[in-house]
Amino acid sequence: MERADKDLAFMLRYENVAWYEDGKVRILDRRIYPTDTVFVTCNTPEEVAKAIKDMVTQSAGPYTAAGMGMALAAYECRDLSEEKQKEYLKDAAYKLGNARPTTANRMNQVVNRCLDVAYEAMESGKKVDEAIFEHTVDSMNKRYSRIGIVAEYLVDMFPDNGNIMTQCFGETIVGMMLKEAKKRNKNIKLFCPETRPYLQGARLTASVAYDQGFDTTVITDNMPAFTMQTKGIDLFTSAADSICMDGHIVNKIRTLQIAIAAKYSGVPYFVTGIPDRDYKTISQVKIEERDPQQVLEFRGIKTTMEGVKGYYPSFDITPPHLVSGVVTDKGILTPYDLERYFDTEVEDYY
Repeated sequence: MERADKDLAFMLRYENVAWYEDGKVRILDRRIYPTDTVFVTCNTPEEVAKAIKDMVTQSAGPYTAAGMGMALAAYECRDLSEEKQKEYLKDAAYKLGNARPTTANRMNQVVNRCLDVAYEAMESGKKVDEAIFEHTVDSMNKRYSRIGIVAEYLVDMFPDNGNIMTQCFGETIVGMMLKEAKKRNKNIKLFCPETRPYLQGARLTASVAYDQGFDTTVITDNMPAFTMQTKGIDLFTSAADSICMDGHIVNKIRTLQIAIAAKYSGVPYFVTGIPDRDYKTISQVKIEERDPQQVLEFRGIKTTMEGVKGYYPSFDITPPHLVSGVVTDKGILTPYDLERYFDTEVEDYY
């Protein structure tokens, strides 16, 4: 297998996202990277699900972690009868697939495919944990390769010399778009809003961009509009946790605010990803709300008076009229005609 993570930043290499080995799953703790490079070791699928819920990994990281968690579940139940193994794996799939509600649709696709692989391995006499692990790595490689094609279309929109604003941490697309930009000798500078309260923009996107050799600037979350006007931002881009068929984009909280600022400032907003056919309308998406305590402190230091309340929706919704285009592996689509994506065969990499 030719690995698609070649020349990508440290945290995007397969072993550094989530990895199953010797009856354990190792996950890079993105809550503290790059200040500290620490891997959380999970000994049970429940611990993997908790790591996903607790944001040890995020963006596309949970998809890989869930697959590795299924391999771990197969290892744990290896000595049970085939019927009991299937029951155990189904239970693990439910816990992993529903660790975070907003992304449950894609997560369940991941774990359900792992179940199929497990049953096939049982029938053929192959070690189930090894089969799921190999499938997860192969799936990851296919996803990286497919996103590499998305990156080609996105970089078509980049000027040869220009300034790009990002949002949160889009995982693979960040590394792939920068790899493609470097391949084309595009001299771009990155402006990364910090993404409170977990600081994914400051810690993860900025780290990947700098690691891959690009001029990188971090700004606070209340600076995008002014930065667009004063730094000549040419394009705003983000990934998406869900792209609904009605053109609404679900992504990390503040995406909507930056999209509004971009529209006002005449900066195009290109979102990357694959449309979610299971989400016909935005009404089907449940927006996750996390512990409000996290907005009342900064890296463990309380910033408010006792008794002050917090509110922390993890995602927001950007309507289609603020989106310049949806960048897919089949080209750039208007958010008003996403059904066109499915006119031709769609490869399933989960």
